[in-house]
Amino acid sequence: MLSRFIMFFATFLLSVSVLASEVADVSIKKFEFIPKEITVKKGTKVRWTNNEKRQYHSVWFEERGDAESDYFFPEETYELEFNEVGTFPYRCGPHPKMLGVVIVTE
Repeated sequence: MLSRFIMFFATFLLSVSVLASEVADVSIKKFEFIPKEITVKKGTKVRWTNNEKRQYHSVWFEERGDAESDYFFPEETYELEFNEVGTFPYRCGPHPKMLGVVIVTE
C-alpha cells in the first residue's frame, strides 16, 4: 500500500513539474535589456522587469509581426511564453536603440 502511494505521489510531482513553465528574467536598467541576448528552452516564459527609477518601456517583437506590449513602468513586469524554436529580436517601442534577442532551443 505504501509503495503504491509513493508511486502515485512521484507521478503527481513529475506531472506538476512538466506543467509548470520555467521563467527566465531580463532586467531593464539604464535603457538596456540585461542580458541583451538570452537563450531559453521551448516552453519557457521570459519576464522583463522594469528596474528604472522613472522611465517606462515596452517589449516589441516587431519583426515577428507582434503588437507592441503595453508600456510598463518602474517595478512592473511583462511576460511572454516562447513555444516556438528560433531567434527572436526585439526592441523597446519608445526607445528604438534598446535592442534584445531571445533565442529559443528545443
